Amino acid sequence: MISIGYDIGSSFVKASLIGAETGKLIARVRVPEVEIPIDAHKAGWAEQDPNLWWQYLCDATKKLLTETQLKADQISSIGISYQMHGLVLVDRDLNPLRKSIIWCDSRATPYGEKAFEKLGKEYCKDHLLNSPGNFTASKLAWVIENEPELYQRVYKLMLPGDFLAAKLTGLTQTTITGLSEGIFWDFKNDSPSKSLFDHYQIDQSLVPEVVSNFTVQATISKTGASATGLLEGTPITYRSGDQPNNAYTLGARSSGDIVATGGTSGVVYALTDQLSGAELTKVNTFAHVDYQPEQKMFGKLLNLNGAGIQYRWLHQLMGEKGYDILNYMAQKVTIGSDGLQVFPFGNGAERMLDNKIVNGHISHINFNIHDNSHMVRATLEGIAFAMIYGIEILKNDGVAIESLKVGNDNLFLSDVFSKTIADTLGISIQILEATGADGAAKASNKVNNGGQINDEIQITKTIKPNPNNQDQSITAFEKWKKQLFNNII
Repeated sequence: MISIGYDIGSSFVKASLIGAETGKLIARVRVPEVEIPIDAHKAGWAEQDPNLWWQYLCDATKKLLTETQLKADQISSIGISYQMHGLVLVDRDLNPLRKSIIWCDSRATPYGEKAFEKLGKEYCKDHLLNSPGNFTASKLAWVIENEPELYQRVYKLMLPGDFLAAKLTGLTQTTITGLSEGIFWDFKNDSPSKSLFDHYQIDQSLVPEVVSNFTVQATISKTGASATGLLEGTPITYRSGDQPNNAYTLGARSSGDIVATGGTSGVVYALTDQLSGAELTKVNTFAHVDYQPEQKMFGKLLNLNGAGIQYRWLHQLMGEKGYDILNYMAQKVTIGSDGLQVFPFGNGAERMLDNKIVNGHISHINFNIHDNSHMVRATLEGIAFAMIYGIEILKNDGVAIESLKVGNDNLFLSDVFSKTIADTLGISIQILEATGADGAAKASNKVNNGGQINDEIQITKTIKPNPNNQDQSITAFEKWKKQLFNNII
């Protein structure tokens, strides 16, 4: 039998087929050919049409089945990974009432700040493990105040993965992990946070049925089968936000395991069974995919909004020559980019900068020295330095980082980016052959496999720190950080 996994990002929908018994990859697809558009009608806004995600999920499924010539009855389980923190509001027919306010939308930041002040730091620390910030609950508060007539028509609130599962099955469901990423969950009482719902005046009946991440959550409906080509009755047995899923995909299972991703955003994600933390407003703590009230496991997440999207922006400016060419250009320039500095904060409010919107910056340009190659290297270094600064915050939150596991895609494919992190921090980076869609497919099979999961993950490359480069790298980072604090934030 074969498992199918979906990874619903803000750029693409990816899908993988994995052999249920072997854990081996059969096929992968990515749709559409160009990135899914993000609508930004005002500064700090970011919206996407949930119906597009559904369309591309259907397209990806049909493409996989056609290319592999597999039959629908060979698919034994479904796993879903999705972009976190988005808000989807639907009517009783499961039609979106508005475009989704997605993860990088900053409009709700003032609502989260007021809630943090009203609920109090101690309540947020003990019950929510976070400040409400710019997360899903705060985004719904914005809708309640600014679109009251629309709010009156809402049947259920959902996260992006919940919406797609609902389209597949006809049932509205969510998970503790999902509710925690929206800052809806009270960890002290292990229930939705009454205090937060009351503060925001959110009707708690809008919360869908809560199901486990690993279970037969629901089965494909006749309508879902017709739209996708899957077989009616095929079970969804796993769903998770993309970052907890990425951690699971890369083999993170125990307290102390640490992974990183370098997609549209950059993330460092550390597992812990401890609730202690000093960076309540900068580090996000969520229920991990295998969280249970009787056996708790948390994910500490440090997010950098402006990561791959910064590099994509540069790629477009340079005529889309190809990322391999850009990486070659970067290698021609020495560490520190001859003083040129890039600050990749142009993708909304940055939580690690206390939810400030500081936008992107380029500093210390010298027209007689710097050329395109300098700009490429400075961009890669700037993203790497921003991630390193975030890792410093994680360390202050009690996370010890001795090595990183990362996926074999996106920014970590760049030697300059990976080596900048390894050399500056003095740590090794293991690059693994795994994607979020692969991981979702494997995780979905855990229910059918008696709780076991095939963890064989190929290490494609290990990047070790170069002691000869460390002093230069640290000096460049410290100069970058000084500019950040003195002139930008």
